Order: sequence, then structure tokens, then C-alpha cells
Amino acid sequence: MQFAISLALCLSSASFAFYGISCFVWDAMVPEFERYQLGRFLRLIGALQVAASIGLIAGYWYPPLLVVSAGGLAAMMVAAMIVRLRIRDPLYALIPATAFFCLNIFIVVATLSVVDSGVNTIFK
Repeated sequence: MQFAISLALCLSSASFAFYGISCFVWDAMVPEFERYQLGRFLRLIGALQVAASIGLIAGYWYPPLLVVSAGGLAAMMVAAMIVRLRIRDPLYALIPATAFFCLNIFIVVATLSVVDSGVNTIFK
């Protein structure tokens, strides 16, 4: 189980760090966020994603932070799915947000189950 959590953690943290940093350095993100009608929140969303990515990594040593960070990213992906539906994107455009939602929910559930089992740390 620890390997699966570690793999999910690496995939999620790397992906959200990349996307969050892209919000600050890649000009192509601006029209995309304008299309979502969220242009004014571009940097805030990027900062939250980078912070959550750091939280996922730090959560390796402090599991409550891992749960909060992964839960926050899962909530963000629900919001992303709602935005895609609201702007009437095709259903296949929901796949990335849905996949990252599932990945982060897995991290939350798996972390909580390991913590509830009485193990002091997730990754021994």
C-alpha cells in the first residue's frame, strides 16, 4: 500500500507543481483561464496548486498535511469539472480533472486508512 500511495503522491505533486508554475510563467494560460471566466484568479489558482504540491511532499513526513493537501486538490478538481460543464466543454475535457480527483481521493483514503491502522508513519 505504501508504494501505491508514494506513486500517487509523486504523480499528483509533480503534475500540480508543473501546472501551478505554468500559471505564472506560460502566457498561453491567460486565454485559457479567460475562457473559463476565471482570468482574475489565474495566479491564485497557480499559487494554491504549488502550495498543495509542496504540502503533498511535506505530508510524506506529516500525514495530516498530506490529507489536507490532497483533499484540497480533490476539491479543486471538483470545481474544475463544474467549470468545464458550465462552459459547455465536451465531456472528454472532464477526463483530466476527474482522473486527478480520483488520484487525490485515493491519497486521502489510503492515508487515513494507514493512519487509522495505528502505524505511526505512512512510509516506513
